[in-house]
Amino acid sequence: MSHARAHFQRASAARASALAVEDGPIHCTAYELMLVKLAEDKRRLKQIQSMEGKAAVKREVLPDYAPWVEGALEGGRGQPDDVLMTVMTWRIDAGDYSGALDIAEYALAHGLPLPDQFSRTTATVVAEEIADAAKRARDGQQPFDLHTLTYAAELTDKHDMPDQVRAKLLKEAGLILAEQAPAAALEHLRRAQQLDNRVGVKKDIERIERAIKNSAPPPAGGQA
Repeated sequence: MSHARAHFQRASAARASALAVEDGPIHCTAYELMLVKLAEDKRRLKQIQSMEGKAAVKREVLPDYAPWVEGALEGGRGQPDDVLMTVMTWRIDAGDYSGALDIAEYALAHGLPLPDQFSRTTATVVAEEIADAAKRARDGQQPFDLHTLTYAAELTDKHDMPDQVRAKLLKEAGLILAEQAPAAALEHLRRAQQLDNRVGVKKDIERIERAIKNSAPPPAGGQA
């Protein structure tokens, strides 16, 4: 994408959101053009069965949307934007969690809904998809950024969602914290257990409790 084209998209997104009628969808030529591109990319994705293949295509096309996202976040007033919200979910799928949470912060602050094909709320999608990504990394013995989990939890903390979803997010954060901050890990895992007793953290809680107990210094004044 040329520099001029990128600048046009940024400016168009900011102008479209700023001029949109309050509580109404964005209606402008630039936005409609972005919706056309989005539809084309969705058709391309629909032809791919592999989730790994879909993620690769999303990583390929996402840079094309970056100027639009930048303009929307800088100049927006919280108007519904299907392009922006779809990009948020695609960034999660593509592994760009930081970029996804940048959009999530804006979307949750303004109460932006996801496009109609999504049955879950924005907060639920953010929490669950980040938790699932962390679990996939853990299952594959790959590292996952703790800040991504804690920031997702912070952003969604005051928003309604199924208890099971919040428990999944807290579980993944707690498991990452287990080695470096066992007390904080216990707090997360106990809360996850409280929210969903089937979340599967009982043995982890017991293991961390034993580790804390075994690492405690012996009491002073013991027998020689």
